[in-house]
Amino acid sequence: MNHQNKLGEEKVFKLLLEFSVPAIIGMVVNTLYNIIDRMYIGHIPEVGNLAITGVSITMPIMTIMLAFGMLVGIGTSAKISLKLGQNDKESAEKHLSNAFTLLIIISILITIFGLLFMDKLLAIFGASEQTLVFAREYIEVIFIGTIFNMLSFGLNHSIRSDGNPKIAMCSMLIGAITNIVLDPIFIFTFNMGVRGGAIATVISQIVTTIWVLYYFIKGKSVLKIRKKYLKLDKTIVLSIFAIGISPFSMQIAQSVVQVIANNSLRKYGGDNAIGAMGIISSISMIFLMPVFGINQGSQPIIGFNYGAKKYKRVKETVKYAVSAATVLTVTGFLAVQLIPNVLISMFNSDPDLINIGVRGLRVYLMMFPILGFQIVSSNFFQSIGKAKISMFLSLLRQVIILIPCMIILPMRFELLGVWMSGAVSDLVAAIITGTIFFKAMRNLKEKKELDIQKAYR
Repeated sequence: MNHQNKLGEEKVFKLLLEFSVPAIIGMVVNTLYNIIDRMYIGHIPEVGNLAITGVSITMPIMTIMLAFGMLVGIGTSAKISLKLGQNDKESAEKHLSNAFTLLIIISILITIFGLLFMDKLLAIFGASEQTLVFAREYIEVIFIGTIFNMLSFGLNHSIRSDGNPKIAMCSMLIGAITNIVLDPIFIFTFNMGVRGGAIATVISQIVTTIWVLYYFIKGKSVLKIRKKYLKLDKTIVLSIFAIGISPFSMQIAQSVVQVIANNSLRKYGGDNAIGAMGIISSISMIFLMPVFGINQGSQPIIGFNYGAKKYKRVKETVKYAVSAATVLTVTGFLAVQLIPNVLISMFNSDPDLINIGVRGLRVYLMMFPILGFQIVSSNFFQSIGKAKISMFLSLLRQVIILIPCMIILPMRFELLGVWMSGAVSDLVAAIITGTIFFKAMRNLKEKKELDIQKAYR
């Protein structure tokens, strides 16, 4: 059974496992890029607290880079799935080749802008005199290696839509394992500290980029990056942006939240509170990355079958994806509530930081069990090309609700108010998302019945 027949005919549960398990493994391993850095950096003798806070301050910048990678990568991946579902391989290759050009252009612009305004950005993002030097050492290297970050992350989404989730998983595994091996060497053996962690990260991204480009140029891919399609086509670029704008906006919004949170944390809890939030974010991503992996695995299945008008398979895919995501977030919730000390001590052993972090972790992720549903439901609209709805639902959690909470609640509850903001936004966003999502499911049933009636006319 070829790839296209498989997406339209294979049992949905088996298909979702085949596509999601590699994506989950890949996403979890990919998360280790930053998490392993923070674990090692947080244990640098004498300066671990300030170092991990410095790296945490760079998170908004890293999130912005991720946003641009998602803008092009996810937008392209979704369009490729839809085009292949419509049996239009040529258009799919045009989207892939345009994405390659876009990623290079965006990378160059980010590198130039970042290096020119690095210190100003870090000051805005909450760096103090004590933590600025560590933040600068880390992010300067990351800016220089932006092009490898963007190409490896952005194009890897399309490998999955090309029908090779295992290859997509391997590309992330290769980069992450390289980073894990090199981190202690550069940070401790070469005594390069924070800068060593960044160098290890960039080298691992270079290795991943070589792997991904080989796949699409010389490898056994269905689609190829073709020279004749490298010139940007306005229609294609806009179609990529139209879908990718939802995850892009969510990540930009998350960056804004991180800036607001950093400044509130610095005001009410000092540098240790910023470090604690960095650790909390890392812990949450350990449990959320599998959910994003489920999203990535389900996206080509939903997109193909929606394009092929097989709505029953679309609904079945969504049902399994929501169920699996909920199991993961409930597991994360239990770990956060039962063993917060163990989780935080993996990053730093300072008693003050652990005390601040334990309370923050428990409160900030209080609504974690319902988060899987909210994330998967938003992804459903993205997968079927309804970018505006997907963007709205994604922004609910990260902007529309969270940012006002981040501003208002600390005025009344100080540091506790920052932690409460996450739980409040998760709850309200899930309620609103549920209302819109279940209405869409009913409409999907009606759409199926209408298509059947048209077929018999």
